[in-house]
Amino acid sequence: MADEPKTAVALREAFLSGDRSAESIVEECLALIRQREPAVDAFLTVAEEEALERARVLDRKRAAGDEMGLLAGVPIALKDIICTRGMRTTCGSRILADFIPPYDAHVVERLLAEDAVIVGKTNMDEFAMGSSTENSGFKVTRNPWDATRIPGGSSGGSAAAVAAGMVPVSLGSDTGGSIRQPAALCGVVGLKPTYGRVSRYGLVAFASSLDQIGPFARTVEDAALVLQAIAAPDERDSTCTRRPPDDYLAAVAGSVEGMTFGLPREYFIEEGVDPEVATALGEARRAFEALGVQFRDISLPHSRIDAEGGKLSSYAVACYHVLATAEASSNLARYDGVKYGHRSEDHQDMIDMYARTRGEGFGDEVKRRIMLGTYALSSGYYDAYFLKAARVRRLIKEDFDRAFEEVDLIFAPATPTAAFKIGEKTGDPLAMYLSDIFTIACNLAGNCGMSVPCGFTSEGLPVGLQLMGTHWDEAALLGAGAAYQRETDWHRRLAQPRP
Repeated sequence: MADEPKTAVALREAFLSGDRSAESIVEECLALIRQREPAVDAFLTVAEEEALERARVLDRKRAAGDEMGLLAGVPIALKDIICTRGMRTTCGSRILADFIPPYDAHVVERLLAEDAVIVGKTNMDEFAMGSSTENSGFKVTRNPWDATRIPGGSSGGSAAAVAAGMVPVSLGSDTGGSIRQPAALCGVVGLKPTYGRVSRYGLVAFASSLDQIGPFARTVEDAALVLQAIAAPDERDSTCTRRPPDDYLAAVAGSVEGMTFGLPREYFIEEGVDPEVATALGEARRAFEALGVQFRDISLPHSRIDAEGGKLSSYAVACYHVLATAEASSNLARYDGVKYGHRSEDHQDMIDMYARTRGEGFGDEVKRRIMLGTYALSSGYYDAYFLKAARVRRLIKEDFDRAFEEVDLIFAPATPTAAFKIGEKTGDPLAMYLSDIFTIACNLAGNCGMSVPCGFTSEGLPVGLQLMGTHWDEAALLGAGAAYQRETDWHRRLAQPRP
């Protein structure tokens, strides 16, 4: 078995040419999962029998000469917040430990229509609330580069599965950085499309005005392939655009010469970025300049990051944690033990059953955010917190709109540091929240963003650079990221997971 993971593009070509059967591709993928999963704990469900049967169906389809899809024969893993008919979907929570959806999410329908093979569901912070995948109700996922460190979150399982070479591509969701942050910390590509570019039908809601589904991959080309497959109009999601997707596969062959990248001064304060992360970003900037990119200083004033007393703070983070928790409070009210999911058996009456069910089923971080959101929506505080945060969100979006009048893309850190130790921040929720300090504003504005590997620290931990684009401009992101990867080899370095 080859050590270097195959890309989705290469696997598809091998399958279509007849060099590989879909069954052999999936068997190899499952063997890698069995070998490496004990060191990483990326999966909550591995669907071996279903995946192999699906592969055999694809082999028969190819043999019959039928037209094959964009992801023909490609194994893919899904964050366990995406509904899969007949396959357990837990959202990383004990309250949904045995929930089996009766329908597929839109993205699952698209993957199956394009002949992908779903091999399993990945671990995550409960209901996508977290930055380290330590808030899962089931287990802690470990970073494939260093098992003592977190993989990021909330889509840590999806990022780790790709970084460990267990699958070539995966899907995650990004509410405040939950694709880009773990992608950076695991050394893979992570793309958050524009809000509304990918249907949220079948994505279990955390914060409905912020959530967006996107791909993880080792290469930008693979990310483009997956986005091409899942970006399609869907009337079941009223926020999903009817705007047809661009040709993302063509975009990755483009040039960046003559483009202008913005450098937001608020993201590059000395106290805000670890020196080794700053060094890697500086080298990435020089690589882009060699490709003909010009850089211009810009300002995103309402994403301002302050460093007082050695601690970071941000308008965007404060705004996000009012709006997101308020939406979570509303969305998670449905988990009451009546309709589906866990129900407490030890109760006195209906109200007691509600309380005990939610107390037993939800973890500490979910409870914390529900309480914060309920408080922000409560009588006497709605105007002071929720409405004020909504106004700040509008100002943040206007900052981005003005910036994109001057520049094509925005260049920034994806994370302030490399991956931290497991348990290092679990006792300090505010410190944990600041792990997403560079990614949250992009969600508030609804823009697209992507993390691309750009180096390693002296301890061998990956560093990611973040590119952000204006609405619907995923093609520019993908083109720039692919151009950078053609000139660098950071994405070719492989993690060696060890228990």
